[in-house]
Amino acid sequence: MADTTLSSAARGATPETHIPPKTGRTILALDLGTTTGWAIRGFDGLITSGTASFRPGRFDGGGMRYLRFTNWLTELDRLSGPIATIWFEEVRRHAGTDASHVYGGLMATLTAWAELRGVPYQGVPVGTIKRHATGKGNAPKQAMIDAARDRGFSPADDNEADAIAILLWSIETQGGVQ
Repeated sequence: MADTTLSSAARGATPETHIPPKTGRTILALDLGTTTGWAIRGFDGLITSGTASFRPGRFDGGGMRYLRFTNWLTELDRLSGPIATIWFEEVRRHAGTDASHVYGGLMATLTAWAELRGVPYQGVPVGTIKRHATGKGNAPKQAMIDAARDRGFSPADDNEADAIAILLWSIETQGGVQ
């Protein structure tokens, strides 16, 4: 369900980043969608990222995508957590109605999951993420991928690159405080 990519070009290596080595808090960053990009900084400071597909199967009911998302979050929390904070891309405008419905359902599922566990969560506007990663608030998808690669990561697609950018923004600005 979730594809993981290494954070650096060399297998088994740790990327050289300028991220403060604050440990003890697990931070999850998400780019919500049918293909959800995710990046997580574990309590040990290690950053891992990937994508998870929540595309419904042929015989799935309408809510199965959200049940799988809930189970995925729970498993991520169990394996990498406990998750201390969740940041997600706050989209105000969608290309289509279906994308809007999927995003809204995933966001409702995420916020309910976090509320039940007392995990703080916050959306980050798309322009803020893009400006922090590339210097341009309306950067195209490829620029986001290139920005993640410039930082030593190897994103599989723009969803993963966006999640990495959200995570780096949250760490480097302390959630927008700086």
